[in-house]
Amino acid sequence: MANNISRANKIKRSPGDAFVQVLLYVIVALFAIATVIPFLYVLAGSFATEAELTEKSFFLFPTVFSTNAYSYIIKDGSIFRGLANSLLVTAVGTFINMFMSTTLAYPLARSDFRWRNGITNMVIVTMLFGGGMVPSYILVVNILHLRNTYWALWLPGAISAFNMIIIKNYFQGLPKELEEASHIDGASDLTIFLKVVLPLSKPVLASVGLFYAVGHWNAYFNSLLYIDNVNMKVVQQVLREVMQQAQQAETDELMDWGSNGAPPSKAVRMASTVVATVPILCVYPFIQKFFTQGVMVGAVKG
Repeated sequence: MANNISRANKIKRSPGDAFVQVLLYVIVALFAIATVIPFLYVLAGSFATEAELTEKSFFLFPTVFSTNAYSYIIKDGSIFRGLANSLLVTAVGTFINMFMSTTLAYPLARSDFRWRNGITNMVIVTMLFGGGMVPSYILVVNILHLRNTYWALWLPGAISAFNMIIIKNYFQGLPKELEEASHIDGASDLTIFLKVVLPLSKPVLASVGLFYAVGHWNAYFNSLLYIDNVNMKVVQQVLREVMQQAQQAETDELMDWGSNGAPPSKAVRMASTVVATVPILCVYPFIQKFFTQGVMVGAVKG
């Protein structure tokens, strides 16, 4: 009987509705394939030979499997040092970003905070106007003396106004009764922030944390400006130098490229893209369930 009730409660779809649903699935699948194919081509090209890259405009599987491009990238070990530096910059930088963003967003989300509107307006102004590259360079190098330190990569972008506002809006959407009940139980504002607000804000924290982490991982311009020490260069800067040197691969006598010849600059660029993309790409599966919920709720509430 329960099965009959369940079947009766089901919405009957017309053939037209079923066709539209199938059509939507097909369109979404085509879009998914369109986003995956370019990466597969880059991955295949990184393992291809110079001859195949020259003769074929597109392929997903190399005819001759070659690791020459990766051998060229890792031959001096600088890529591993760059990866380690990028992991350090990304981890510490993301922690600083999240600490600054959450500690500013929480008081601004409190309706009983006296100056929250004025401070919020000051934050919004920073989204519209900036000092520019030259004043920033003078501040970091000549005034703060942060050249050749990782603080030059962390402090100038310690907080993003846009991401902070997303967190603030999410905090404002949390039930006020939880804070009131915590106050009645004798909890301080710091305790409420650490043990009530933050645990309930995992979706937005994971999403914004991903934004910050990807920004740190992909950033190379600040490293190019402020870091001269070879041992402190991030992976993006190392790969940039590797690609600049790839044009001289044919004359490199330090490597034995075998029967496939020296790696072409195009294969080196593709291999560099794979090396720079895969580590940060591995982070997505762990926070995917939080991503959409955190960004959407934080963006529309407030």
